[in-house]
Amino acid sequence: MKTERIPLPPKLGQPAQRALASAGINTLEDCCRFRETELAKLHGVGPNALTKIKAAMAEHGLYFN
Repeated sequence: MKTERIPLPPKLGQPAQRALASAGINTLEDCCRFRETELAKLHGVGPNALTKIKAAMAEHGLYFN
């Protein structure tokens, strides 16, 4: 059975999208491999992006490591 991969929130800024992509994070499930503090340390991922990511993860029952 193939599971659907949940994309990152569509309204993330370009700097956050680039930072996440270069860290190998392309879906919300990918975010689960990291601690919130690790994502916050990525250059380009600010408080606004983290808020959007956390809200989207919670909506799908996903959480940081």
